[in-house]
Amino acid sequence: MTESRDSSTVPAETAVPLPDETAATHPAAPIPAAPDETSAATPVATLAPVEPAPDVAEPDAATRSLAVVALEDRHPNLGLAPISRTAGYPAAAEKLRADVLRSSAAALESAVQVDPTIRARYNEAALRQLLRDGELLVERLSMCLASDTTRWLAEYAEWICPIYRRRGVPLADLSALCVGIRKAVAPLLTPDELETATRSLEAAMAVFKRNSRLGGDRHKRNALWKWMYRGV
Repeated sequence: MTESRDSSTVPAETAVPLPDETAATHPAAPIPAAPDETSAATPVATLAPVEPAPDVAEPDAATRSLAVVALEDRHPNLGLAPISRTAGYPAAAEKLRADVLRSSAAALESAVQVDPTIRARYNEAALRQLLRDGELLVERLSMCLASDTTRWLAEYAEWICPIYRRRGVPLADLSALCVGIRKAVAPLLTPDELETATRSLEAAMAVFKRNSRLGGDRHKRNALWKWMYRGV
């Protein structure tokens, strides 16, 4: 049997309100009025008139050549041509390669004159090693002259810093070698060639100075700082 259910038995509180009751209890939100067509229109931003570009003089041949060298001083993986080894002063580079041993010896003598402690801090074998190191620096300098860029010497300086830290050679001694190399090669170069050599050597010296601040370099430290950071 099924029981008949009467709507009168439903409690009053559960009854669903009629549409008119819902409208009475929850009035609808007023519909916004349409904008007045006679009101003032919103101003539209206008672009300022473009002034004609001033006349620029065409770059000369020297400026174009420097731009080409700067463009080629990029990694070949970027899709650009590698650095040309003959874009600079290849004749000056050959002169340096032919006289690399004399230039290295003169640079070492100049470094010893500036810092006499070098002779006391190194034995004969270590001085010969420094002489060989000077030859490699001169060889890298010749590459910079041939291509008219500082890349070869600056990168080489970055590579060899950990080696000299392991050997116990202060990087300040290599900077002194670079100063001596510039003095040694100055009589062999023209003013333009010497300017390129100076830029390359200064780039290497900047790398040595930056890396000498890292821990492990054997330069003489300040006694106060050494006492404060003892055991660190």
